Amino acid sequence: MVRFRREGLRLDQAVAEALGVSRARAQAWIAQGRVRVGEKVVSKPAYRLKGEEVVVDPPEEKPWVAPEDLFLPVLYEDEDMLVLNKPPGLLTHPAPGVYTGTVVNALLGRYFPLEEAKRPELVRPGIVHRLDKDTSGVLVVAKHGGALEALSRAFRDRLVMKRYLALTEGHPKEGTLVAPIGRHPVERHRMHVGGVAPRYAETDFRVLATAGPYALVEARPHTGRTHQIRVHLKHLGAPILGDELYGRKSPHIGRQALHAYELRLPHPRTGRILEFLAPVPQDMARAWEALGGKWPEEVVREGYTGAQ
Repeated sequence: MVRFRREGLRLDQAVAEALGVSRARAQAWIAQGRVRVGEKVVSKPAYRLKGEEVVVDPPEEKPWVAPEDLFLPVLYEDEDMLVLNKPPGLLTHPAPGVYTGTVVNALLGRYFPLEEAKRPELVRPGIVHRLDKDTSGVLVVAKHGGALEALSRAFRDRLVMKRYLALTEGHPKEGTLVAPIGRHPVERHRMHVGGVAPRYAETDFRVLATAGPYALVEARPHTGRTHQIRVHLKHLGAPILGDELYGRKSPHIGRQALHAYELRLPHPRTGRILEFLAPVPQDMARAWEALGGKWPEEVVREGYTGAQ
């Protein structure tokens, strides 16, 4: 069950936005009687909401997640783990209404060719952690159950160091921010400091460079809440450049300028600490330089090769 409130929107539009599905799918659920407004089932997609509680009971889906031949930039691979440099625009795993063109599809194509995967929807490649669709950078995948357990435990026990780079509109306060994050009380597709059922969230921030009102920011999250860095930076009055969900659209970059730059973690078999670095992608490089920003030496030294 999903519950939310909206005012002034058509019912089908509100359901589509709240659950992240297409308008056609929302209309189908409404026609099936799966949507209640207040205490009543409403069958008219065009019904205009007046602030009532909407309750949606979406059907359980068993999607066919097929192998696909998609290019994945690999930073490291051994018999236990795979480390990717995820490009922006690529979902980590399928979501309602999106069952193709994800990291999971690519992993199935790499390790479970179609002729070998009789029931590919039952194959669960070892996604250890996630990056938002439009966040680029280091992503770790376990290649078997033992590695998945060990890597998941390392994340859970906070034995992993994650370092992100972000371009922000505004200069955030440096230091450690502890601000619990929950679901936005009205807009269910957004997260919010406080919000519904908030959970502990902690992020360290450091400003590496500035360019007028903009900043190049290092973020080190100590927890893994949904949209954590994006929500915390908005809370600090410095939303990420190009983040249309928590800030605004930018002419300089077509997505939120957030990059998972570095990851350190213990190897799932040996326990040896490994460090992986994903160079700053070209769209972020161009955006920062277009704003007049200069790259600090530490970023250049650790892997950035310059805008092409």
